Amino acid sequence: MPSPETRSVRSITWRRLTERDFPLLRAWLEQPHVARWWHHETTPEAVARDFGPAARGEEPSEDLLVFLDGQPLGLVQRSKYADYPEYIAELAAIVAVPEGAMSIDYLIGDPEQVGRGLGPLMIRSVVESTWAEFPAASCVLVPVSAANRASWRALEKAGLRRVAEGELEPDNPIDDRAHYVYRIDR
Repeated sequence: MPSPETRSVRSITWRRLTERDFPLLRAWLEQPHVARWWHHETTPEAVARDFGPAARGEEPSEDLLVFLDGQPLGLVQRSKYADYPEYIAELAAIVAVPEGAMSIDYLIGDPEQVGRGLGPLMIRSVVESTWAEFPAASCVLVPVSAANRASWRALEKAGLRRVAEGELEPDNPIDDRAHYVYRIDR
């Protein structure tokens, strides 16, 4: 084990996704470990249709391109539940959605980076910045498919706790409706 003096510190940074990033995002969405859970169309037109409004600031959510030590690592989508009442209505059937609640969704694009503890690091970094960037944010509330163990384990390792279980519409139609909901408070 390296001594504390020689241990490297991993730097997580991000910026808003731009249209120039769509080819990289498309390549990530096509990776089997991402496609399984994101179940997203990957034609250039579909990526532009679904990610273009946020990239241009026309959508209230943020798509953040995340970097590890300056190299692209993944994507985090961050949004206020208040901007999406239809999600509040669906989620409220299984858990209270407090005023000021935020949500995130995330992926690590490069399969070589999966399983190295980077998901929790990425999640924790974005959650910590959420408190500073969104002063009215009361909590981060994340629904995740119960079948996606890697995702909910990353949330747990990042400090979120499971607060509910219930049925929600899955992102991938091959999944059942069982979901866990994770939460971290300011």
